[in-house]
Amino acid sequence: MDANQNSLQDQWPELNGQVRQRWDKITAADLVRLNAHPAELVNLLRQCYGYGRVQAELEINDWVKEAEKKRPAAA
Repeated sequence: MDANQNSLQDQWPELNGQVRQRWDKITAADLVRLNAHPAELVNLLRQCYGYGRVQAELEINDWVKEAEKKRPAAA
């Protein structure tokens, strides 16, 4: 997830509100913890959903790519 990890970090202020929409097992307390460490989302998905590391990274990568497509183009 290295390439998208930077994108996730950069976009975190915009994306963090969408985390619970995408993954409803994540709690508000989890989000508070993630605000300081968005890279921990991989571990949280593994814990909450039983994903392996690769699956969690794929889920996050797909989500970040979708979010990037929805962002308005910079002028």
